[in-house]
Amino acid sequence: MKEVKVPVLPESISEATVAAWHKKPGDYVELDDVIVEIETDKVVLEVPAEEAGVLTEILAKEGETVNEEQVLGLLNDESEASSEAAPEQEKATQEETPETIQASPTEAAKEESREEPVAPPETPKAEPVATPETQPSQPMSNRMEERVPMTRIRKTIANRLHSATQNTAMLTTFNEIDMSEILAMRASYKEAFEKKYAVKLGFMSFFVKAAVESLKKFPTVNAYIDGDDIVYHAFCDVSVAVSSDRGLVVPVLRDAHKMGMHDIEKGIVDFAVRAQDGTLGIEEMSGGTFTISNGGVFGSLLSTPILNSPQSAILGMHKTQERPVVVNGEIVIRPMMYLALSYDHRIIDGKEAVQFLISIKEALEDPARLLLKV
Repeated sequence: MKEVKVPVLPESISEATVAAWHKKPGDYVELDDVIVEIETDKVVLEVPAEEAGVLTEILAKEGETVNEEQVLGLLNDESEASSEAAPEQEKATQEETPETIQASPTEAAKEESREEPVAPPETPKAEPVATPETQPSQPMSNRMEERVPMTRIRKTIANRLHSATQNTAMLTTFNEIDMSEILAMRASYKEAFEKKYAVKLGFMSFFVKAAVESLKKFPTVNAYIDGDDIVYHAFCDVSVAVSSDRGLVVPVLRDAHKMGMHDIEKGIVDFAVRAQDGTLGIEEMSGGTFTISNGGVFGSLLSTPILNSPQSAILGMHKTQERPVVVNGEIVIRPMMYLALSYDHRIIDGKEAVQFLISIKEALEDPARLLLKV
């Protein structure tokens, strides 16, 4: 008998929740088949079969809280399943021997028809049909409610967002950028970029590069508070907010300051795919020194993003929309995007936050700055 156990969890995670069983008792399981999924406060982990066999019993139901290496179910391996099946097959063979074979229902009916004459069937009398009592019509209620337990990921998101608003002096500053140059650059190089790197040239790589260069100029935005200390980072690990069916996840682009634009685009595409599949690893969502969130993909025109603690700042992107703006004394139509920077005012001064956002604006409105690093 093989035990199906909760895998070893990282140090920061003490328990998990049984999310979904993919097999039921009696199902045959192939090697590496996913038997059950468990959900931690960060990711959903798949528990595969370590050997082939039959799932005989489920010991932890869906929604149940489980601990590291707790037994979730029992699995018979192939040899045990074969040994148990053999007596049943032998028993079935014995039952089909000539001594135990009885006449079939059809043959028994034929014997009875030879012994007794068949009486003509009587016509059944019609019984009176009861007239149903008229019931007053009941109006259909459209005020139904449904109570659904929060998933572990959703509870964690709720707790962290609440903590960020309660334990930081969060403030948001805004600016807007003219996306004309970026759109023109994408139009000119998107085919060559995709042909060379096998990935599309999106907006996120521009924003990540602009954020990295601005973080180098303003290191406090890339720092965080730890007790009475300020911890500065000599690297830029950029967290990218990604929406999934299970909730918001924030995987990290490690050493984003060393990445090319094609590396950034590939990393983000990979994160998006695996966020939907639930295959992002816990280590991929741990850490991060600065976060970028793109609400524009859902049509958001303006918002105030909430800090991703313990980080001190988060950049919010929004929908690009053509608007009338004044350029050199003339009103022109330009593709504009609002930017929002939420920051912890305990560590970042307002002047520094505004200058940081202006630095990003200047880099995006003149992408040559990203190449020249000025």
